[in-house]
Amino acid sequence: MGSASAGRQDGARDRDDEGRARNARPRDGLGRPLPYGADGVARQPEGVVRAPEKSVAEAQLLLDAGKPFHAHEVFEDAWKSGPEEERALWRALAQLAVGLTHAARGNVTGGARLLRRGADALAEWASVTGRRRPYDMDLPGLTAWARELAEAVERDGDSVDARDRAPRLRGAP
Repeated sequence: MGSASAGRQDGARDRDDEGRARNARPRDGLGRPLPYGADGVARQPEGVVRAPEKSVAEAQLLLDAGKPFHAHEVFEDAWKSGPEEERALWRALAQLAVGLTHAARGNVTGGARLLRRGADALAEWASVTGRRRPYDMDLPGLTAWARELAEAVERDGDSVDARDRAPRLRGAP
């Protein structure tokens, strides 16, 4: 077998140090895989345990930079490492980020579906817990943002600019 790039064998799966399958291909700002050897955007490290406030701040910086795929990875870490009673919150936020990612990639159906799913999950979590501003996040505002963006994506049938359409996690600046 020949080398595909940087020691990777044709047909071989990328693996991390523990042997788990991991896609090591470089990615663009929206998380799309690029060819091996291409210059990509630095990926978010996986499995990082952050304080919730740090997760919100880091995700906002990534959203503001037009990198919702990378923000989703921050939310996913919080979802997987946080307390059980907050997992639905962080999963919903990850769905919003992935929805924006798909909308920016031009996937109208997937983007709108994930934005609505995340909005519904956020609204349900806030209703069940009575927490509308966890970690100072504006859940009603995020829910409205996601539903409005889903409608706009379906109406216009075109990709959106992830940076221009990024949500404000904590409301208006």
